[in-house]
Amino acid sequence: MGAITKRDRGFWPKMVQDFFGAENPFEVDEKFWFPEKSIEIPSANVIENDKEFKLELSAPGFDKKDFKVEVNDGILNISAEKEKKFEEEKENYRKKEFSYSSIRRSFRLPETVMDEKIDAKYENGILNVVLPKNDKEGNKPKKTITVN
Repeated sequence: MGAITKRDRGFWPKMVQDFFGAENPFEVDEKFWFPEKSIEIPSANVIENDKEFKLELSAPGFDKKDFKVEVNDGILNISAEKEKKFEEEKENYRKKEFSYSSIRRSFRLPETVMDEKIDAKYENGILNVVLPKNDKEGNKPKKTITVN
């Protein structure tokens, strides 16, 4: 009985695999071929204490001017877009490169958050958003419903 051995597939398949990083060149990540479809959803930590919520959003590679932070109808929307362009022209060649990246994340806010006092700060690749709470237990009084 023969031993199980890896079959040598020859030069061409090996070259294709080395070049494309896969046996089938069409089995690559969709984001590689269609970058405009790739909107990243960044990781987030939400920390709560008695006075506030703290939101830490991982967003390396952006500048603070790239961010848009909005509150609309009780939903906190965070987005950032960045476009890079590089162009070099020499005597016998011309080189143009560009890239585009964006992130988006939304959070439904509890009624206890004071929208007008939300603060955001970006440093070291982390967007820190502080969401202060009301001093009261809630905005609406407790209501008892009678069952008929």
